[in-house]
Amino acid sequence: AVSMSRRGILVSSTSATPARSLFKMQSVIFKLFRTLRNHWKKSTFAVCVLSYGGHWLYGKHCDNVLRREACIEARAFGHQLIGPQEHLKKAIVILNPAACNGKANSLFEKNAAPILHLAGVEVKIVKTDYEGQAKKLMELMDQTDMLIIAGGDGTLQEVITGLLRRVDEETFSKIPIGFIPLGSSNSLSQSLHLVSDNKVQHITSATLSILKGETVPLDVLQIKSEKEQPVFALFGLRWGAFRDVASSISKYWYLGPLKTRAAHWFSSLKQWPQSHQASLSYLAPVPRPPDLPTEIPPRPNLLYRIYCRLKNYWNPPIEEPEPERWESKDISTLELTVSTHNKNPVKRVSTDIIVALHGNVCIINSIEFVLIGVVYCLQREDDSMVITLDSDSLTEGAGFYDIDNEEYEAMSVEVRLLPRKLRFFCSAERREQLAQAQ
Repeated sequence: AVSMSRRGILVSSTSATPARSLFKMQSVIFKLFRTLRNHWKKSTFAVCVLSYGGHWLYGKHCDNVLRREACIEARAFGHQLIGPQEHLKKAIVILNPAACNGKANSLFEKNAAPILHLAGVEVKIVKTDYEGQAKKLMELMDQTDMLIIAGGDGTLQEVITGLLRRVDEETFSKIPIGFIPLGSSNSLSQSLHLVSDNKVQHITSATLSILKGETVPLDVLQIKSEKEQPVFALFGLRWGAFRDVASSISKYWYLGPLKTRAAHWFSSLKQWPQSHQASLSYLAPVPRPPDLPTEIPPRPNLLYRIYCRLKNYWNPPIEEPEPERWESKDISTLELTVSTHNKNPVKRVSTDIIVALHGNVCIINSIEFVLIGVVYCLQREDDSMVITLDSDSLTEGAGFYDIDNEEYEAMSVEVRLLPRKLRFFCSAERREQLAQAQ
């Protein structure tokens, strides 16, 4: 803008201000780039710290959003009306604070406990202090509406073993069980809940599935030895070279991504061929019991009940138990695996025990159990069987078993399948995924 006056032409100051401010801005930018170039090490470190901090804060915000959404959904269960004769649902939580490197207690209090309290569940939390205590605690457990296990594979196996060792296990095995994955290894969670890389989402979805009440039956393996009480497993027993290598991988942590290959290589140098000899005895499959009816059938009339009692009194039914016909097989293999179908409890081709021998082909009753990397199972649907692994033929230094990822000394054991023994809470979304799996 230009203005006229008697003494001449005057330049307005309004046009010089934007140019001056633009010049100052450019000088500041050039100075900033010059500083970054002269101190590039500090600049790079600052950028890395700010990026990591921003990512960490964003992750915390997402976790809080997930917790808030889960609490809103749980509050809807708490607002439901109950009848005057009904009582609040009671839940006993077996919590292992040492799981997940000591973080389990904090994870439970932040992600699972608020959901249970908002849903109106009367929660009784029992924390374990040492390994094996959960088995003893199950002997003292009172009747409850649901049992919740908060921990990892070790805690789960201890609770299941203690529950099924009870004298009145027939009654307590009917209690629905919920599993909240808080451990470093949570094998069962992949079968019951949606798999997620986010720890908070994994825990909250598992807790919400307990409130929704949908359950799925799971098989249990009873592993009994001559020296100790029976141990119960949900996935299976593993014994052999691959198990020994898997337990030694952590020793080579300094090799980073090559630690797995290094463990196999060093194991091959120590012993080759890595064969394990044992005697495998088994009973022929027997039919499974039918599923119990969901509804109680009506009671017959009095005359019919009197007739049945008199008939059984005068002509009592005689049941002659058939003798057990054990069949034996000497095996020499790299690894023996006895497992259930609990990885997909919804859709099952067969509900028997899977027996896999890796390294050699084993034919039992014209049924091929093994090829390297391929697992075969009995081709008889709705059967169960008993397997005995004889320790008298085990080689010296037979090593250890892995029973649901827990280590036990190798000895003579009897493996018996208990079909549909326990019921676990399962999310509806995971049930649909498993039903569609091939």
